[in-house]
Amino acid sequence: MTESLQLDTKAWALLMALQEDGRAPLKTLALAAGLSVPATVERLKRLKDAGVIRSVGAELDPAQAGYPVRAIIGVTVQQPGKKAFLDKLRRAPEVLECHHVAGADSYIVTVVSRSLAQLEHFLGSINGYGETRTSIVFSTPIARRGLVAPGAAR
Repeated sequence: MTESLQLDTKAWALLMALQEDGRAPLKTLALAAGLSVPATVERLKRLKDAGVIRSVGAELDPAQAGYPVRAIIGVTVQQPGKKAFLDKLRRAPEVLECHHVAGADSYIVTVVSRSLAQLEHFLGSINGYGETRTSIVFSTPIARRGLVAPGAAR
């Protein structure tokens, strides 16, 4: 982050619109935030420069893209093996995200695979780093969603 930025109601309106549709035209974003198009361009630049907006991209459906199996894996890794473990995860195409957490697990990893056999193979490839606990995702009643302003209701 290069600067600290206070997020006012116009910034949050702009962020909400951008999270809803990352391909929305500037005119649409400006209307949502109650700003002119040039002010919207400047506001977006400041939000990006401050690190509030990390990126804008497409959200893919893993099952439709050929990865029908999703799992959440808790892993306990001892300190000497953490760097090697993270390096392996960074190279693994199955890994969607990895969180360093407090508690019984060192990391919580979300993965996708083409099949249960492929998931089993992936688990075998990381078992040498520590104990794993795997939960298969049956469905996602609340999918990942965008942020709202602190204190705001959905």
